Amino acid sequence: MALKIRKYPDPILRRRAQEIKSIDAEIKKLADELVEAMVLAKGYGLAAPQVGVLKRMITTDVNDNLYVLINPEIVERGDENVEGLEGCLSIPRAEAEIIRPARVKVRALTPEGKEIALDDNGLLARVLQHEIDHLNGVLFIDYLNEAKRLSLLKEYERSQREGKTSKKAKATAAL
Repeated sequence: MALKIRKYPDPILRRRAQEIKSIDAEIKKLADELVEAMVLAKGYGLAAPQVGVLKRMITTDVNDNLYVLINPEIVERGDENVEGLEGCLSIPRAEAEIIRPARVKVRALTPEGKEIALDDNGLLARVLQHEIDHLNGVLFIDYLNEAKRLSLLKEYERSQREGKTSKKAKATAAL
C-alpha cells in the first residue's frame, strides 16, 4: 500500500525532520515507499515529512534521473537567482512563481550508504531546494508575500472544498 501524502495544513509539514543516523532495512523500505508515492502522484520530488515521516530523506525524479537522498544538505548556492513556477503535492493545484538560486550543490547519502554530490542549475536544482525545504518545515508558500500567500491559500481551500481536479499535465507545479 502506497504512503499517503499529507495535505496542507497538516502540522507535520511544519516540523523539522530528524537526521538519519544509520541506514537499515527500515530506512531502505521507506526509500522504496517514498519513491512509489512520488511516482504514483506524478511528482518531481517528495520529502519524507510529506508522508508523515520526520526523517531527512527526499526523492527526486527529473529528466528520468531518479535519486533517493538521505540527509541531503545544500553545500553551495549559485549567485544568480531565477523565478520559476512551483507547486506542491501537499498543496494540490496551488502554484506560484518563486525566486530561488539557479544553481545548487547538494551532498547526501544514497540508500546504499554511498556519498553523492549533485550539482545542477536546472529543474533539478529547483526540486532539490523545494524538497530540502520540506525537511526544515518550510513550504514554497513561505516565499510569497502575505497578500499572495493568503490569496493562494484561499483558492486552495476553495478547490479542496469543491474537489476540483487539475487539468494541467505534469509540470513544475508537481514538485
